[in-house]
Amino acid sequence: MPGFILRRLLSAIPTIFIVVTISFFLMRFAPGGPFNLERALPPQIMAHMLSAYRLDQPLYLQYLSYLGNVLRGDFGPSYVYRDFTVAELISQSLPYSLELGSLAMVLAVVIGVAAGVLAALRQNGIVDHAVMTAATIGLTIPNFVVGPLLSLVFAVMLAWASAGGWGSGSFRDLVLPVTALALPQLSVFARLTRGSMIETLRADHIRTARAYGLPPHAVVIVHALRGALLPVVTYLAPCAAALLTGSVVVETIFAIPGVGRYFVQGAINRDYTLVMGTVVLVAVFIIFFNLIVDLLYAVLDPRVHLD
Repeated sequence: MPGFILRRLLSAIPTIFIVVTISFFLMRFAPGGPFNLERALPPQIMAHMLSAYRLDQPLYLQYLSYLGNVLRGDFGPSYVYRDFTVAELISQSLPYSLELGSLAMVLAVVIGVAAGVLAALRQNGIVDHAVMTAATIGLTIPNFVVGPLLSLVFAVMLAWASAGGWGSGSFRDLVLPVTALALPQLSVFARLTRGSMIETLRADHIRTARAYGLPPHAVVIVHALRGALLPVVTYLAPCAAALLTGSVVVETIFAIPGVGRYFVQGAINRDYTLVMGTVVLVAVFIIFFNLIVDLLYAVLDPRVHLD
């Protein structure tokens, strides 16, 4: 297993290199620039700004310079937030996104898997239809509708939770943004678990376990659930990366100072370095969680060998 982990980490290097290269040139080829304001700057000031940030150099020199800085862990200064570097902006906002995303992930996995197992055990029954209906609603209603609705009902009308802001990070402050962020993923986990669980319950080894007279709960939890979680684990990597790096919609609605807002604001303002920093962050998270998923495969399925 250590050799497998080492190979995966080494293979991540060219992956990140490709992501950085594509993102760099896409940002540069996009129309506009970080200093193209509604009111145009005087030519002398514009030339000074471009020279200060080395944007007057040929594109290939800018790319080589940026690549060298990234290898040293330096993502450069922000072109819009001019008193901050990209690393400082991400380090300030990432803890909020990590805590919010972690809580949403736990909520989505626990409730989604439990609901999917319950629906599979009551296939085509009232419980199954209720769970699938709720999952469909959770998938179709977007966050920008769910968030304000939760705030209106539970914060404004009932005063059970805070309407927005991080506050002290208490349950009252986080329950609504965590719920809004978790609902779509919870629905996906419920549907994945139900479909996989139904298929697993019909497998030969499950019929054999029942024939040996094992208790129903042992058959479901010990034998069936282990195999049924494989599709759920597969979806875990992109889901975790998306949740942990922040949802700009939820963070905007509930005024959470997370990293998701910087990606959108950076793209709108053509803040090249800020966008590149968030893209690299997402790429690192996806690579890391894909490695975790591969390791979980070996734990859940004895037929998988990590050589």
